Amino acid sequence: MLRKSNRRILVFGMYRWFLRWIGWARLVAVLLVAFAVGVRIQDSIPVQMVRNGAFDLYQRISPRPLQPFPVAILDVDDRSIAEIGQWPWPRTRFAELVDKATADGAVAIGFDIVFAEPDRLTPARVAADNPALPAPLAEALAELPDNDAVLARAFAGSRVVVGQTSIRSSLSAPVSSRDLPDVAYATLGPDPTPYLMSFPELIENLPELEAAAAGRGVFNVRPDHDGVYRRAPMVVQVAGHLRMGLSPELLRVATGGAPFAIRTNDAGIDGVVLAGRLVPTSEDGTVHPYLTPSTPERFVSAADVISGRMPPGRLAGHLVLVGTSAIGLEDYRATPLGVQMAGVEIHAQMLENMLSETLLVRPNYAIGAEIIAMLVMCFLIVVLSPVSNAKLLITSALLFLASFALFSYGLFAKYRLLIDPSFPVLSSLATIMYMATTNYLREERRRMRIRAAFGQYVSKDLVAELSDSEEGLKLGGENREITLLFSDVRGFTAIAESFRDDPGGLTRLMNRFLNLLSFAILDEKGTIDKFMGDAVMAFWNAPLDHPDHCAAACRAALRMKADVDRLNKERRLIAEQEKRVFRLIDIGIGINTGVCTVGNMGSDMRFDYTAMGDPVNLASRLEGQSRHYGTAIIVGSSTEAAVRGKFAMLELDLIRVKGKAQPERVFALLGDARALASAGFGSLLRLNVEMLEAYRAQRWDEAETVMAELEPLALRLDAALKPHFAALRESMARYRETPPGPDWDGVYDATSK
Repeated sequence: MLRKSNRRILVFGMYRWFLRWIGWARLVAVLLVAFAVGVRIQDSIPVQMVRNGAFDLYQRISPRPLQPFPVAILDVDDRSIAEIGQWPWPRTRFAELVDKATADGAVAIGFDIVFAEPDRLTPARVAADNPALPAPLAEALAELPDNDAVLARAFAGSRVVVGQTSIRSSLSAPVSSRDLPDVAYATLGPDPTPYLMSFPELIENLPELEAAAAGRGVFNVRPDHDGVYRRAPMVVQVAGHLRMGLSPELLRVATGGAPFAIRTNDAGIDGVVLAGRLVPTSEDGTVHPYLTPSTPERFVSAADVISGRMPPGRLAGHLVLVGTSAIGLEDYRATPLGVQMAGVEIHAQMLENMLSETLLVRPNYAIGAEIIAMLVMCFLIVVLSPVSNAKLLITSALLFLASFALFSYGLFAKYRLLIDPSFPVLSSLATIMYMATTNYLREERRRMRIRAAFGQYVSKDLVAELSDSEEGLKLGGENREITLLFSDVRGFTAIAESFRDDPGGLTRLMNRFLNLLSFAILDEKGTIDKFMGDAVMAFWNAPLDHPDHCAAACRAALRMKADVDRLNKERRLIAEQEKRVFRLIDIGIGINTGVCTVGNMGSDMRFDYTAMGDPVNLASRLEGQSRHYGTAIIVGSSTEAAVRGKFAMLELDLIRVKGKAQPERVFALLGDARALASAGFGSLLRLNVEMLEAYRAQRWDEAETVMAELEPLALRLDAALKPHFAALRESMARYRETPPGPDWDGVYDATSK
């Protein structure tokens, strides 16, 4: 058996392995998903509003088809009020409505109106309220039937369900002391009362009306937090007693008045058994009516019924609701269809839904199903995100989420099931955003590591390209035209010798010197290939395109020379102040342009981004010949041809460098466009051409004569050219003694690199 300490080490090791495997990003994502589950279980108002918005959209896209059902509304509309008189009407008018509707064949009648107070238009009350009436008239009025009694008799002669409404008070209000009779019901499963909508007290009708009615239904419909009426209760709890909603109670009375049953399970209420059918409900006993747009076919004006204008048999076999749509009575409700609808019509549509079994179903397992769907989608994203291509992952995830949303809509359209697509989809989108953000930050950290590792060796542009694409870190190359620059310090050994007692000083000097060269190259978008002691190799037009690469290399060379000249002046002053020997940093630069192979060269274990080809060798040789000609910058003919007219250049010679069979025309780079446009430079070029023509034609006297005029002009522009003219004089003197012969091509064969 493992010792206790060993078990701890094993557990700790497994814990560390698990963290490395899952990663902190995934672990945080899992915690965020768990938090989202808690938010969904809490079901805050914003979550409800988003969910309700999705369900509203479904109804607007596919409202319930309008079909004829045996449901009618006796409507107290604006025309009825204008014709019969102001509201409220005498109870005798409602008695007349009940009698005529019953005579026309109405099966049952439900009132979306509550008669809570005695009728003030009862004849006896009219007489009492008007003491100035003649005594005989007052006595005659007192002997007339009571209006409420007339309405009660009408109720007793029909099957009427009276409406009841709740008092708008908090759930903690005192329980009503009024005696509310029980309604017969059965319970199939656990106690349903903890789940039901509860009201502390009801406003009921007059006792004689309640006693005469065949049923009592609560017509309260609570809006959601946005004021939209989406649900209606099948059963509610009032002061510890159960009451049915107006529409289900009307159906119960119409089908014989049998007791109803409530079916429950551990998740809440599952449905209500009514008229021999199970009506599925949400966990709180409410249902979601599936609405059609408002239509006049449902309505019968109360004025038409009372006046006898209603076609005979219009209400035969119908369930009838009495309510108001008159604008002044303000009984309009916001609906999921985006339009307001009379409250009585919502009850009528609920009746139609129950008769046709088209109620929308929000099953009590919906929350569990939605949470499971969310967990599956989120965990798939969390697991696959770090190992998948971002574009493929996002595209696949969006297609999957769209498919889930379409699946949810399909359940609505085919089965009328309300399964929320919003929370799983939004949670998954949030997870995608989080994982994409962490992947982006991880990628940025990777790029920063690459920049930190390579930024000291290559240009920023190359580092950026390598960090953007790992393909750039593979072996291989491409052929492209580039401009190369080689730079070296002449007499570096003597400089190093002067720092024999101060090696740290030499290091600081070289770092400063190489910084100057580096900035000049990188600011012109060049790529530093390598440092070789005091030497530098760089090139342009790779890895990134540079359309003006020849000119960029020339500008960099001129800046390098100018920066080193300023450094030498500063060092000379310091050396004079400190009484030390001053050693000049004298650089030579060679520039050449040509097609080379550029890419990652080396082995699988170690490689560099570099250039290879004959133009590279020539650029290196030109830098070496700068010692011979004395000038700082020598440019090959291909580079000169590309920048002709942009820089001040002077042809030096036709030279065959060591290792090459073909000669190369070389030029001294003396300045930029301002030097090219300076006074006297045109004469300098003309005289240089005449001198070289005479020299290559072996007209030594003519060449020396022209050179005598040329040399002062050239040295005024670049004093370093003095060795060049001295070498030409030496060559001409040698050729006078030993002529090169008629086949001489004027080429100088370099014997050193």
